Amino acid sequence: MTDLIRCTWTGMADPLYIAYHDDEWGRPVRGDDQVYERVTLEAFQSGLSWLTILRKRENFRAAFDGFSIAKVAAYTEHDVERLLADPGIVRNRAKVEAAIGNARAAQDLPVGLSELVWRYADPDAPVPKAMADVPATTPGSVALAKELKRHGFRFVGPTTAYALMQAIGLVNDHIEGCVARVRPA
Repeated sequence: MTDLIRCTWTGMADPLYIAYHDDEWGRPVRGDDQVYERVTLEAFQSGLSWLTILRKRENFRAAFDGFSIAKVAAYTEHDVERLLADPGIVRNRAKVEAAIGNARAAQDLPVGLSELVWRYADPDAPVPKAMADVPATTPGSVALAKELKRHGFRFVGPTTAYALMQAIGLVNDHIEGCVARVRPA
């Protein structure tokens, strides 16, 4: 199995990273709570390694009530303090408060979060031949970030929006020949 081609960002070393790449990244994710989880984790990742977030993902899920939008939107200052004291997650006040605010914003959307985000899908994006061909932002991610911000979301700039788009399958940025690109979802 060493002759398999994978996107080089996996580093090819950590089994958790490889499993995420092979089985999750770029696969369609739908459902408001499921998309909210990814928005939240991408925001927490800002400035950190994605592997750090992956290693803490189960802790995040426990700390944020399974990323239930309704539950997180009801959080109080007590919950903010509880989260900031939780060593199993990234303890950054601005990101914790953004996660709660984003749940409230998601609750107030005229359409669900999943539907709003999936409007920006780009199934016809060019197939990257190498990681150097993968952009950090696109006009679609700029537009998605702008739309989310218009609805009150925070920590969702164009780069974070593009990472979200990649992670949940709005675009398929697995490089040409990558095992995860050629295997059906």
